[in-house]
Amino acid sequence: MIQDAPIGVFDSGVGGLTVFREIMRQMPNEKIVYFGDTARVPYGSKSKDTITRYARQIVRFLQTHQVKTIVVACNTASAYALEELEKELDIPVIGVVKPGARVAAEATRNGRIGVIGTEATISSSIYSQYIKELNSNAIISGKACPLFVPLVEEGLLQDPVTDEIAKRYLAELIDIDIDTLILGCTHYPLIRSTIAKVMGERVNLVNPAYETARELKGMLGEMDLLSRSQPGLGSNQYQFYVSDKADKFIRFANSIIKYGILSAKQVNIEEF
Repeated sequence: MIQDAPIGVFDSGVGGLTVFREIMRQMPNEKIVYFGDTARVPYGSKSKDTITRYARQIVRFLQTHQVKTIVVACNTASAYALEELEKELDIPVIGVVKPGARVAAEATRNGRIGVIGTEATISSSIYSQYIKELNSNAIISGKACPLFVPLVEEGLLQDPVTDEIAKRYLAELIDIDIDTLILGCTHYPLIRSTIAKVMGERVNLVNPAYETARELKGMLGEMDLLSRSQPGLGSNQYQFYVSDKADKFIRFANSIIKYGILSAKQVNIEEF
């Protein structure tokens, strides 16, 4: 039955595990197939055409697992490729940008919203576009933080180097008195504590990973696609695939999800 088909989730690397983790928490009955494009991370410095090509390849791979929906758990791919994927797919697809933008527009008190993300996400102005549709008076300030992704991918989540980089990146957002900050890259919740420490208690941090899982659950419920029973033992409920460095991915994933991931298979994604 289609309700029992898995959810496909993909990201440029390990950041999408923050979305995976939230789907696990909020929808424990669901099967999930995760793909991390670890060979081609980061996406943030690449062109729209390149990112769209990558996204199509990954979607074709996920479709070999008969997924019932696809979550683009990458802000850059959501900004650049989601619209094309929505046109091309006959299954529902959801990105991480709209859910985060909606919550930020609702949460701000003074109308000043900051967005941090990759160079591609910030230059696309996708968050500004969606927020303005919901709150036309909002003032949105974007800041590219390109070093955050490699720092997270290297596991430097609690490190003086990450602290120093965060202070440099975020200083200008503090100066313009934002009260809401969107973590506009799925890697960034993994250094949420560092960002929160720099920004201070007065600034509300919006985690699109959490909001995306909430929106996904609502969408699947409306479409009668939620799994009706929990997979049994040995049913391979969670499957992980990467384009490179499977061993490194497994170590990192276990530190994030605390699930006991025993394997991740390497896939030649260029074949798809």
